[in-house]
Amino acid sequence: MVSAVRAVRAPSLPPTRHGLLPWLRPELSRALRDQQGHALLVHGPEGVGQMEFALALAQAWLCETDAAARPDGLACGRCPSCHLVDERSHPDLRLIVPDALKAEAGLSADDGSDDEGRKRKPSREIRVEQIRAALEFSALTAGRSRHKVMVLHPAEALNAVAANALLKTLEEPPGGLRFVLSCGAPEALLPTIRSRCQDLRLRVPEREVALAWLQDQGLEQAAVLLDASGLQPLQALALARQGLGADVWLGFPAAARAGVLEATTSWTVPLLIDALHKLCHDSLMVTLGQSPRFFAHGAPVPAGSVGRLTAWSARLRDRARQAEHPWSAGLAFEALMIEARQQLGGVPARGGGQAGPRPGR
Repeated sequence: MVSAVRAVRAPSLPPTRHGLLPWLRPELSRALRDQQGHALLVHGPEGVGQMEFALALAQAWLCETDAAARPDGLACGRCPSCHLVDERSHPDLRLIVPDALKAEAGLSADDGSDDEGRKRKPSREIRVEQIRAALEFSALTAGRSRHKVMVLHPAEALNAVAANALLKTLEEPPGGLRFVLSCGAPEALLPTIRSRCQDLRLRVPEREVALAWLQDQGLEQAAVLLDASGLQPLQALALARQGLGADVWLGFPAAARAGVLEATTSWTVPLLIDALHKLCHDSLMVTLGQSPRFFAHGAPVPAGSVGRLTAWSARLRDRARQAEHPWSAGLAFEALMIEARQQLGGVPARGGGQAGPRPGR
């Protein structure tokens, strides 16, 4: 099952060789060895490190250490060029992300004001103005490397105008310009963009590798949160950093069935929708006699009606599309938990059927 909403952004990690996510190392070495075109489309689940992979690829292309000293092709992580990439200040690298993701990507964000000084919500799209500025960059001579590199993440955030503005340069790049487009939903891209890129798919890492890495990060009960994330280790780490512990996750099925919110008052609406969608999936699996996927460590997942659970899953997908709407979070939480209690066959919560205390937001 694809998660209903990207409820938790995976933390951005340094792409140096020593900090490179261990499951990406062989894929990166293979990509450097087998690269044939000037543009790569890197895609896979968000929690496996798409942006980290794209930046590590750019860093390897821009690394100033002699290739003979890098038999696997990866960046050395020590030369001035590698440090400039880490600092997002390399003159031959342009990292393009939506305004809402600039801080996460290590870029300076603007103050969020429009031309008249009014605050505006940071855009979640890659806008045509960003692409036009990037095309000006592409026309310049490389400053210190043989190549210039343009990284777009997530590529599916390109709006229609921006995507069309990129097409010609993507097909006929000037000089040594290379592109890396990283995304989680390649099917959302224009076919004309996909056809101009060499396809590279990232897969979730082996469970043992992901668990070892999470334990190295100091994550307690890593197996519980790894399953909660759908085996996506960066998402598991993001859940923990947001304060969602293993005990809270294991208690969520019973809390949702009873419509009680005490342990989830710090959650965001997107996170609650995502958790409910995963619980709905596992409840459907249990109903069909299968093992749960996201609550696989002893959390009692209730069975239900196949028809009702399928309809509930569809409603949760619809609500996920509006999860960032600036409505009252307290009312949204209450409505979601009342519906969860009804769909999972739970008993009414204490307090006249209320869904527990509302979040203070």
